[in-house]
Amino acid sequence: MVVHKGKLYEGTGGSEYDVSGPKQSKLMQVNLETGKLEKSINIPVKYFGEGITILNDTIYQLTWQEKTVFVYTLPDFKKVKEFAINSDGWGITHNGNELIVSDGSSNLKFYDPATFRLLHTQSVTLNGELVNNINELEYIDGYIYANQWLKPFIFKIDPTSGQVVGQIDLSQIWSRFNSGDLSNTEKVPNGIAYDEATKKIYITGKNWSELYEIQLSQ
Repeated sequence: MVVHKGKLYEGTGGSEYDVSGPKQSKLMQVNLETGKLEKSINIPVKYFGEGITILNDTIYQLTWQEKTVFVYTLPDFKKVKEFAINSDGWGITHNGNELIVSDGSSNLKFYDPATFRLLHTQSVTLNGELVNNINELEYIDGYIYANQWLKPFIFKIDPTSGQVVGQIDLSQIWSRFNSGDLSNTEKVPNGIAYDEATKKIYITGKNWSELYEIQLSQ
């Protein structure tokens, strides 16, 4: 989930292997104020779409286990490239120069956006312990904010050291969707977006029907 020039962009997940039947992943442009779908394309059903980010009017979309990254131009959603990576794709963001990718482990991987060459890897730690299941990512004012899969937390991460310097608990919001069942993987928090123009931060989750604007303390 990304906010870019006043528009909300979302990548959804689904593939031919879905238990309930084949489901195509999508790339979508949504009106941020009304929630109305303005543009959408389908991803081939053999791919399970994951995180997206936008750098220099270019959309990068990960796939989960297919080890493929799709690259599109804006505003036409024209696919111009595919990159191969050697790991799963979960979340992606950028710091203005490098693409930053999570793969469900405790690592953040930094890539060259022109070639998708791996530049370096940074482990994420909290109080000296590795933090696993790093998921959706967003870069905000020099820090990486990350959902933790199956947990109600967003971590604020120093990208240089990998240390968690802040933690946001979304339990109260998550409880609106999971009926108190923390094992429900279909309703987990799984979306962070930052509007650099308005300085607003938005969050959502997997199969959530609502988008929230939140304010973070410094």
